Formats: sequence, C-alpha cells, structure tokens
Amino acid sequence: MTDVDVTTPPIGRRLDAIDRRILTLIQENSSLSVADIGDIVGLSATPCWKRIKRLEGDGVIVGKVALVDPSSIGLDMTIFLDVQSDDHSEAWLRKFSSVVKDMPEVVACYRMAGDVDYCLRIVVSDASEFEEFHRQLNALVRIKSTRPHYVVKTLKSSTSLPIAPEPAQP
Repeated sequence: MTDVDVTTPPIGRRLDAIDRRILTLIQENSSLSVADIGDIVGLSATPCWKRIKRLEGDGVIVGKVALVDPSSIGLDMTIFLDVQSDDHSEAWLRKFSSVVKDMPEVVACYRMAGDVDYCLRIVVSDASEFEEFHRQLNALVRIKSTRPHYVVKTLKSSTSLPIAPEPAQP
C-alpha cells in the first residue's frame, strides 16, 4: 500500500497547461525520456527536467513504478473485502492500519462512508490463498464482520488520474 499523506495541503502554485500535460504523459508512460516529454510539450530538456523536479519536490509526483499484469505472475483473483469494525478507537485504527500495510496481498485500503468501515482490494492466486489471508487478518486484528466481492472480469483498471485542463481565467 502506498503511503500517501492525503492531508498534505495543495501545492502553493497552480499547475499550468504544460505541468498538466507532463503529468498526463508521465502517468501514461514513466519511461519516456525528459527530452521526449519536452518535445511533446514544447520545451527543451532542461526546462522540462526542472518542471518534473519541481513537481516531485512539491509532492505532486510521488513515485514512479512499473505495472505488472497480475495474471502473468499467477495472481488471478481480485477481491474487494468490505470490513466492519465495532471498535473505532485510535488504538484499533493504528493496529488495523499496521496489519493491512504488512499484508502484501492488500494492494489498496479505503476508509468508507456508510455501512462499511473499510474496503480492501486484495490480489491473490486463488480462493484457498484468499481463505488463508482472511484467516490471518482475523487472527491479527479484531473485526466485526467482512463481506468479500469477487471480481469476475475487469473491464477497466488504471493508475492514471484524470488531469483536468487548466481552468479558464475570467
């Protein structure tokens, strides 16, 4: 699970159209060279590199990764696991967060509004591996109830965020 501090205040300066285009390109293919990105957005390599470094320094770009096709490495099952707790104390949340972060099968964890407290996205090889994961989770932290939702077919999966165009100025 990526440790992204969503409470960090927004960067001090606005993103212009070039910043937004750079972010879109990097999300689509982070292996592009700075020169290639610069050519596409209309900058030479040095100013493009400086913008990327500033976006990293401002915390807009938080990392670069290689995406792996789960089924190509035997991870053929994705489950969304709804979790309900009857303990909403700070101590329980710290314990739950620690347990979830230490379980590599959990690729995402979301705090939810409504009748479910958390939703975990879990990737495993098969049902027996999920059963073992579920047993371990329940052994490590007290949970009121869980409800799995098994993915039958993925229609879309993306790590790219929708970068909106720069708002028009009045």
